[in-house]
Amino acid sequence: MCFSYKQKKEGLVLEKQFKVSKKSGVIIEPVKIVNGFDHPETAIITNTENELLQTGIWGLLPNWAQDKKHQNFTLNARIEDVTTTSSFKDSIQNRCLVLANGFYEWQWLNSKGTNKKKFEIGLKNDETFAFAGIYEFNKSLNNITFSILTTQANDLMSQIHNTKKRMPVILKREDETNWLQGANYNEFSFPYEVDLIANEIEDNQLRLF
Repeated sequence: MCFSYKQKKEGLVLEKQFKVSKKSGVIIEPVKIVNGFDHPETAIITNTENELLQTGIWGLLPNWAQDKKHQNFTLNARIEDVTTTSSFKDSIQNRCLVLANGFYEWQWLNSKGTNKKKFEIGLKNDETFAFAGIYEFNKSLNNITFSILTTQANDLMSQIHNTKKRMPVILKREDETNWLQGANYNEFSFPYEVDLIANEIEDNQLRLF
């Protein structure tokens, strides 16, 4: 699963790479650790305003949900189940790109997870990429809320996320538009092959987490 990532690029850099303009009043700041359980606002591009860079709150909150704690369970959405899961099925036409330049995952070294290593995974040269996401505008929060889709782990991620063997859906540049324009979910519900690089985080860096 994916519960933390980084987005260390300035808004102007993202605007240039994704050929969008920042939405009026939106502030995009570099963040080394985006912790999903803090439900931060972070950079996204939606299918309904695909010319704009804006922010959304991580953790999709359906308008029928009575408790914001519901967001703790919607940081990720399994792409295989997204069309039938109650939290997501009303949002499947609302697609977004969630912008990042790395994410974090633990590798278990024993069966109980008491001994484990943390890895940072991303593209070469710390390049920014997009997770596939879905979203809903929540009226009580007056904001967009979103989930990151996950799929089966590829070979690299099977070795790192060696318990549940899942990974976020990372879109190739040529598929970002296809995702936003409504390409079939099945086109993305397999171990998506992108050239990922994984680096173990040293003990002194772990103090940041």
